[in-house]
Amino acid sequence: MAHAVADALAGREHLLVQAGTGTGKSLGYLAPVLAHLAAHPDDRVVIATATLALQAQLADSDIPHALAALENVAGKRVRSAVLKGRSNYACLLRVRENGVAEQQGLFGGAEVVDQIRGSGADDVSVLGAEVLALREWAEEEAERDGLADRDVAPTHTARGWAQVSISSRECLGAQRCPFGAECFVERSRERARAADLVVTNHALLAIDAMQEGSVLPEHSAVVIDEAHELVARVTGAASAELSPQIVERVAKRAMAWMDDDTALDLMDAGEALGTALDSAPLARVEPGDSALTTALAQVRDLARDGVSQLGKGKEGREADNERRQAQATLQEVFEVAERMASPTEGDVVWVIDRDRSGRELRAAPLSVAGLMRGSILSGRTVIFTSATLKVGGGFTKVAGSFGLRASEQVEDTEQNGDKGPSADEVMGEGFTAAMEGVLPWRAFDVGSPFDYSRQGILYLARDLPRPGREGTDPAVLAEIAQLVWAAGGHTLGLFSSQRAAQAAAEYVRQELPALEVLLQGDAHLAELTRTFVAEPATSLFGTLSLWQGVDVPGDTCRLVIIDKIPFPRPDEPLMQARQQEVERHGGNGFMSVAATHAALLLAQGAGRLIRRTTDRGMVAVLDPRIVTARYGSFLRASLPPMWTTTTSDVAVQALQRLAAEADRTTEHDA
Repeated sequence: MAHAVADALAGREHLLVQAGTGTGKSLGYLAPVLAHLAAHPDDRVVIATATLALQAQLADSDIPHALAALENVAGKRVRSAVLKGRSNYACLLRVRENGVAEQQGLFGGAEVVDQIRGSGADDVSVLGAEVLALREWAEEEAERDGLADRDVAPTHTARGWAQVSISSRECLGAQRCPFGAECFVERSRERARAADLVVTNHALLAIDAMQEGSVLPEHSAVVIDEAHELVARVTGAASAELSPQIVERVAKRAMAWMDDDTALDLMDAGEALGTALDSAPLARVEPGDSALTTALAQVRDLARDGVSQLGKGKEGREADNERRQAQATLQEVFEVAERMASPTEGDVVWVIDRDRSGRELRAAPLSVAGLMRGSILSGRTVIFTSATLKVGGGFTKVAGSFGLRASEQVEDTEQNGDKGPSADEVMGEGFTAAMEGVLPWRAFDVGSPFDYSRQGILYLARDLPRPGREGTDPAVLAEIAQLVWAAGGHTLGLFSSQRAAQAAAEYVRQELPALEVLLQGDAHLAELTRTFVAEPATSLFGTLSLWQGVDVPGDTCRLVIIDKIPFPRPDEPLMQARQQEVERHGGNGFMSVAATHAALLLAQGAGRLIRRTTDRGMVAVLDPRIVTARYGSFLRASLPPMWTTTTSDVAVQALQRLAAEADRTTEHDA
């Protein structure tokens, strides 16, 4: 992997590297990246991760060790910095202009927060003490030239942090803000501009692409770790939402600087939007939906009038700052309403129903491949790496979603790859327009340090009933209980829905009362995971966040159950629209979108089992379609090459043997 990354940087090519769990892929790219920077002091490389956990691991451990090794071997220093989104840093305007900065010296900061929490005080008192502690800490950070980064802040809730931070839209900008010279965000960007290696996240990389390179410093190469998450993160950054509550909240905030008629009309337009949403289907908004389109047009026009009125105000400094922030939020409502009222062919707008706040509108791009191709891939080397980049045995489907064309691939390093659909099919309308400066690409799989055929068993339940819409079949519940019994607990259950996870947990608890089953939602996920690790005989059942977010090596996880192939919902408007777009270009929408999505998730879910060379266990997929359906071979090709059975009795006996051997090993060690 290190040689391939070095060759890509030297030869100016894009590279896709699948590197299995346990490979040490962060060092696999850090070593050649640092060597390249040492040899090319005018270059800068950006590393983008999907999760804060990996970002912290790189910044706090991997990069410092690699930098020390480089200096020891080559005698050269490379400077590094971490750059996050604006809301991850405290805002001095929020800290100082809320009227309490002068009181901070009277309070004991984090210690007082702990005392108030321990006293059983109400939420308002706890929140107030929490905010004061955060403000005190932010002032200390300002004095010592720190960054006031949320990750090192005193203990706080999301509500507390919202009182001392600000969104990009509301920010006045360093030139207008009275505290711009001390701004923590500006400090972080200055440090990034002075660094050779910058660590950031997928979302900020996407925002930089959308804002024409105004967020990140100039760079010659990008390493995208956890690259299987990239399309979803870029889509999220390019998406928008609008609800009656948002319109009402923004109108009230801006009311002081608007004429009464405009403010009241805007609130009425928000109510009209709510009425139109209540009568609209929970589906994609098609052209000609007059009630929604009319309501959106009213919100758009009134928000535009409000923005104009707020642009004329002249008050004292504090009031002027509040007016500018209110104007910024109103501008965002205008832009989102305009986007939704007159969507382009490249946008999907749909209605969703949220449990707590009711219905709202969402807008997302049909594809982000064009954005990535034009703004991320163009003119620089990009290294994509993940444990799961090959789906169906090849790289082309994932590469197409990144904006890479099959015709640009250098063929000599792809292993076992099917050609799949063209990138044009995956990416949709507008992709065929020529874009200069995109480099050729290579792809290869470095393999895994694990011997999957000896360490793992794959049970594909051919004889169970196909999943239906009426809930989990009793035969599937019985199979789950039998497998958990054979494993003696030690089970991670990955379910397609919370309803399915709950049904399985209740059934197993009833049938196997001696074995504890933890259910996602019963407590905070971090707490459940700690219990799962500390008490290996327990089982943990849950949904999507467990498919990718749980890393539990050792005998704690002896069995991974996947109840159903994780296809996206057939009525999910964005996925549905993407499938239709592929079909419009002559491709297979189901295989390019739904099956590819499922294959990536299956690979991630199965990857929860083997986390180190001593791990042993079974992955059980209880959906017979993975064996019987025409697309089954495509999905199976995305799973680790474990010893495979389709017979329940064989699976149960194998699990019993694994459990007995593990128990004997534990007794011997004891």
